[in-house]
Amino acid sequence: MAPAPPGSGTVDDRVLREKKQAENFPVALRILPRDLRDDLGAVYDVARVIDDLGDEAAGAAAERTAGLLRFQHDLERAFRGEQPHERVLRDLLPAIRRRDLELEPFNRLVRANLQDQRVASYATQAELEAYCVLSADPVGRIVLRIFGVRDPEAERLSDRVCTALQLIEHCQDVGEDRRNGRVYLPQADLAAFGATAADLDARATSRPVRLAVAAQTARALDLLAEGAALLDRLHGWARLAVAGYVAGGLATLDALRRARWDVLPGAPRPRKPDVLAHLIALLVRPAAHVRRIREGGRFS
Repeated sequence: MAPAPPGSGTVDDRVLREKKQAENFPVALRILPRDLRDDLGAVYDVARVIDDLGDEAAGAAAERTAGLLRFQHDLERAFRGEQPHERVLRDLLPAIRRRDLELEPFNRLVRANLQDQRVASYATQAELEAYCVLSADPVGRIVLRIFGVRDPEAERLSDRVCTALQLIEHCQDVGEDRRNGRVYLPQADLAAFGATAADLDARATSRPVRLAVAAQTARALDLLAEGAALLDRLHGWARLAVAGYVAGGLATLDALRRARWDVLPGAPRPRKPDVLAHLIALLVRPAAHVRRIREGGRFS
């Protein structure tokens, strides 16, 4: 039977390329061997489409939920060895076979976006980080599998890194998330700093919101300080790629600091020289580099 046309939520190739250039996910991919680039790129495209089905697809939450469930069924088809309907899933098939990928991390990404249709904010840091277990941590585990890493401690440290990178992205995208009806700064932090709903809808970022963003970046840096030990467990291309992801996160923290946490007008973006500087330092002494940043108070 011929594959059905792609679902209405699928983004086209041009949009996927633009988003790869704008986000932290593909840091350091260009110098990897072609097979690794292809497999990581295929995973990125699937993760991006899942997010777009949850965030940007037209219609109400019920329609987005239906689109996500259709995509999840197509995912299951791909992992059963059948021909999936969606192009990005057909492109994922070689990686599934080459790397012995598992369905469960991809299903967690879908579950995170299904949760987004029901949950618009999180009361506490613990609740927010539980959401990151679905929305961020699976990506790191898939990346480790692509590089052939099967190590429970590496997976634990990867979870710390991925949660940190998700928190950093939340800090970048406070304004965009608010316009999409979601708030990923913990309500407890906003209340503690005296931020109101009106503050989140303003054009400029108030001091209370800036303080809440700064608190999130401090938490992200704590997690990166712990997770940086992952790099000492990796070798070769895996170490370079993961260091690139961490370097992108640290450079984004630099950008947030330069912007003085003024995130509502637009997302502060990292500078390429900052990414490179962090990458080199991480490859030499990863834990010491992140610890030095944290203890030096650069992001306070």
